[in-house]
Amino acid sequence: MSRKAGRRGAREGVDGTSRLCRVRLVIAQCQVDYVGRLTAHLPKATRLLLIKADGSVSVHSDDRAYKPLNWMSPPCWLIEDPDVWTVQNKAGEKLVITINEVLHDSKHELGPEPGLVKDGVEAHLQELLAEHVTTLGEGWSLVRREYPTAIGPVDLLCRDDGGATVAVEIKRRGEIDGVEQLTRYLDLLNRDPLLAPVRGVFAAQIIRPQARVLAEDRGIRCVTLDYDALRGIEPDEFRLF
Repeated sequence: MSRKAGRRGAREGVDGTSRLCRVRLVIAQCQVDYVGRLTAHLPKATRLLLIKADGSVSVHSDDRAYKPLNWMSPPCWLIEDPDVWTVQNKAGEKLVITINEVLHDSKHELGPEPGLVKDGVEAHLQELLAEHVTTLGEGWSLVRREYPTAIGPVDLLCRDDGGATVAVEIKRRGEIDGVEQLTRYLDLLNRDPLLAPVRGVFAAQIIRPQARVLAEDRGIRCVTLDYDALRGIEPDEFRLF
């Protein structure tokens, strides 16, 4: 068995923060076992192990675009022994990675993340919806645009007609990634006793069916936006001249 030497019991990512502050890429022959509320097993195969600066560890193959085969989200920590990696969170769930052979192991500094830059239409949609927030419901009011959080700004933070807090994520095209992004914001915002409970609205010009199903399954309301109506342009399809 060949692998690069590593310090036995090395621990990274305690409480969700990596001491390395960089991304580590490991390609290895390994098997993966998840033990928690459910159990899952991945038999031995060559996979990519991704250890990020936020403490997360994810296991990838080359047959899907973005979603890992298994993962552990922060806050969690990695205990690295020569042949077994154990990733554990505060709830006691474990991702156990048995290493048979390491083919590649590298660390990379990514530098500061400037954040997502919205295209012109998406940025304008946010501006227009902030001006016309009652499009989402009578009696709604805007708390703030680009409400800051530790993982990025929420497009709009609003109050509904009952005074409840609502986080609004705006996209030109509503995809599953956008729903996942809003889900992370909601998880964080609902930890703030001054805001909780916080509901979510996923607003876009076009919402993909899979994204709509995922959003509604998570209790997130979907709203299809009419760009021209927000700009005050009346439809002319039935006009004679």
